[in-house]
Order: sequence, then structure tokens, then C-alpha cells
Amino acid sequence: MSGTVTNVDEMTLSGTKDGKITITTVAQPYGPKSESVASIGISLQAGSEEPDWKVHIPKANIDAVIEALTEAKKSL
Repeated sequence: MSGTVTNVDEMTLSGTKDGKITITTVAQPYGPKSESVASIGISLQAGSEEPDWKVHIPKANIDAVIEALTEAKKSL
């Protein structure tokens, strides 16, 4: 992955001793002229240089993902 990463937020990952969730934006993540994305990273241990898992969400999909997560939350 290339591009400029901008930190948005970081929070504790529930159910772990020192895991975290990071939210960033990434400009040109796949090279020049690629669209910016929101990135959600999951790290199971503090001090990790890269998240164990991450997902990139294009701007056009963010609202639909938020709606789906809101529905998922209702069923938990």
C-alpha cells in the first residue's frame, strides 16, 4: 500500500488485553490517481507496526457500511 495515511481515531479493542482499533484515511492507497479510502485496522497487541487485519472502504460505500453495522449492532 502506498499513499498518505492520516490518523482519525484510535480505541481499545474490547475483549483484548491491549488490542486496538485504528481509523485512518489513506490518500491514493493503490498508487497515483486511485481514490482515497477510509481504513479500519485491528491490532490484537499494542506496539504492532501493522494491523493484524484491515479493510479499506471507498467514500461511496461508507454510508451503506455504517447502516449495515448499525443493523448488525441491533442483533448482538
